[in-house]
Amino acid sequence: MSEIELAELSTRLGKVPILDVRTAGEYDGSAGHHCDPRQGHIPGAKNFDVARLLELDAAAIAAELGLDPGAEVIAYCHSGSRSAMAVQVLRELGYEARNYSGSWHEWSRHDDLPLETADPF
Repeated sequence: MSEIELAELSTRLGKVPILDVRTAGEYDGSAGHHCDPRQGHIPGAKNFDVARLLELDAAAIAAELGLDPGAEVIAYCHSGSRSAMAVQVLRELGYEARNYSGSWHEWSRHDDLPLETADPF
């Protein structure tokens, strides 16, 4: 499974689709984990809960994501587990999916990195 590290991801914001596969409350910051110093999501990330991803067929996922098969997409969650599952599903559907295994647990610890707390979509 292909992974992406914090340094690379931070330079690719706005250049590659990012999926936040956490719950809506984790995504908007209203129900995040207490162990994270900041709450919200990576700027530009689209919320697509992994549970929902597992319920939909390939056509529905493609329609909702608006991505061509084979497109690169990066997934993250809180600690990398749910996003690893999402990456596996997305790769099976033909996407060049990559997991940010540090996920929000790592991103939230860097005050120099931007975050959003409201859904921009």
